[in-house]
Amino acid sequence: MNVLLVEDDMDLGNGLRIALADQGMQVVWVRRLEEAARAVDAGACDLMLLDLGLPDGDGMSLLARLRSEGRGLPVLVLTARDGLADRLRGLDGGADDYLVKPFALAELVSRLRALARRSLGPEAGTLELRGLRVHEPTQCVSVGGRVVSLSRSEYLLLTALLKRTDRVLTRRTLEEQVLPGGLANESNVLDVHVSNLRRKIGDGYIRTVRGVGYVIDALPGLHATGR
Repeated sequence: MNVLLVEDDMDLGNGLRIALADQGMQVVWVRRLEEAARAVDAGACDLMLLDLGLPDGDGMSLLARLRSEGRGLPVLVLTARDGLADRLRGLDGGADDYLVKPFALAELVSRLRALARRSLGPEAGTLELRGLRVHEPTQCVSVGGRVVSLSRSEYLLLTALLKRTDRVLTRRTLEEQVLPGGLANESNVLDVHVSNLRRKIGDGYIRTVRGVGYVIDALPGLHATGR
């Protein structure tokens, strides 16, 4: 896995470069937006770790450029900006994930690997996670071998979250993907679908990120528990 690390802090950048290399990743470390842009244009990375506060500008400007050009390069924003507005801006601005400093190295590595699986692996076919299985060609859903009957909206909600394991999807994103146009304006419709889906597949899969949205974690136990 080739990781482009965009981080201007010398100590953190060097520490991450060494730690990720120890995990078998190839790391290109740059400290400025212009260097990051050149690395992306050269196709030197499979995914990007992007700090926001950089000497020559805001990392969000680079992310906006990538998304406006239709580039699907997975981007994990790594920043000290921990406010709700900052997280929403990052996720709605095209980030695939958002991790606040300080962080645990094990969590960062887990999130990077999840991003790699989503971007390099096929999305069609069978989705499986901790006993939960979705066979997309037939839309058959089972938990521990037990077939579960889902509504169309519940199925779309589940597959949207499973295909982006470890990525927090905002309420707006889920409403746009899952709900018919007229229902997106009903404030509690998404919550009802989440509640029904949890009841059918069991607790321990869908985690609420309060004020932001929902996520299915690939590895349980890294986060505080929450429905």
